[in-house]
Amino acid sequence: MRIDTPLGVPPETPLQTLPVRGPVVAERGRPVLDVVIPVYNEEADLERCVRRLHDHLARTFPYAFRITIADNASTDRTPELAAHLDETIEEVTAVRLEQKGRGRALRTVWSLSEAPVLAYMDVDLSTDLKALLPLVAPLISGHSDLAIGSRLARSSRVVRGPKREFISRAYNLILRGSLAARFSDAQCGFKAIRKDVAERLLPLVEDTGWFFDTEMLVLAERAGLRIHEVPVDWVDDPNSTVHILRTATEDLKGVWRVGRALATGALPLDRVRRPFGDDPRDRELSGVPKGLARQLVGFCVVGALSTLVYLLLYSLFRLGTGPQVANALALLLSALGNTAANRRLTFGVRGRDRAVRHQAQGLVVFGIGLVLTSGSLAALDAVPGTASHGTELAVLVAANLAATVLRFLLFRAWVFPSDSGAITDDSRNDNR
Repeated sequence: MRIDTPLGVPPETPLQTLPVRGPVVAERGRPVLDVVIPVYNEEADLERCVRRLHDHLARTFPYAFRITIADNASTDRTPELAAHLDETIEEVTAVRLEQKGRGRALRTVWSLSEAPVLAYMDVDLSTDLKALLPLVAPLISGHSDLAIGSRLARSSRVVRGPKREFISRAYNLILRGSLAARFSDAQCGFKAIRKDVAERLLPLVEDTGWFFDTEMLVLAERAGLRIHEVPVDWVDDPNSTVHILRTATEDLKGVWRVGRALATGALPLDRVRRPFGDDPRDRELSGVPKGLARQLVGFCVVGALSTLVYLLLYSLFRLGTGPQVANALALLLSALGNTAANRRLTFGVRGRDRAVRHQAQGLVVFGIGLVLTSGSLAALDAVPGTASHGTELAVLVAANLAATVLRFLLFRAWVFPSDSGAITDDSRNDNR
């Protein structure tokens, strides 16, 4: 049995980005998978659950594995049982920590483990073990960086009381609303991570308790890592010792802390990102201009926002002036913002170099849009009768949509051509 003091600060890791993701290579004498079971006063369930997990892995897992019992300062017979399992089962090892905290236990064991794939599950084994191989297979193959079991997927089969169901769904809604999380189930005690990802991600995770894995998932998602979700069958443990109110309070504090750090840019997520060589969208294909799909998406998003700003400005200016003047002023102001946003977000041009020139060229594009929209208003004015304000807006929207394709082509081929020598996100990545 190993007795380890908690790691106050995880080991230093290189600041460069992660290597290109690849399949795990099995090495003689080294487990491919290390499954950690954090425990605190679990003398009633520990031996039964560990033996059940060991039997399942021995029958179904095709690589070498290890089961690590991480004892969080238990005061009952848990340390004795963990030591006994360590001595009697070759693939089981026990680690003793003198401080409580699931996050602290996972950080300690994962930092010390040499296995390329790291996982953890709750000692009650509420999750059906048939999901374990589908959980870690994408990490072994090199497809994904992290994997989580989800009780909220459509095909999951879950048995639990309405109170826990409500709390779980409410918590995940909070994560989606406050931290823009896209993963479906943050609290399921059934997760895995690649070792190379853990080495760079764990130093950024501050929590040492129940919020640890939620924080880890949010940071991984914000860094652009791939998170694989597995639907699980899950049966609630009625004897769970988790203090729901205290845990919920600590989780909400964690949500606030992480949200503030993300908003202020305090987290160096660049060191966790995968290199662009791992992104198929950056591959050059014959007949497909590089980055076209991403630029189209960015242009559409910026265009939609610019149109809303334009319509708002037009409505405001229209209160005190005629339609032609209101159109010209609204289009001019929105065009300046549109050019700046497309320069940075759509075409990835950084710095002040050629910024004035880009705005001047953008004004030429604005002139084309002005001709189209003003011509549309003039044509509407020539129609007998007085057009309503709603009709004016509808005509202007149609004219702007007609000019969108031409505007994108001019931006791509003339204002922000890829061979212009400007400093772009792609050129910065190419020069690493």
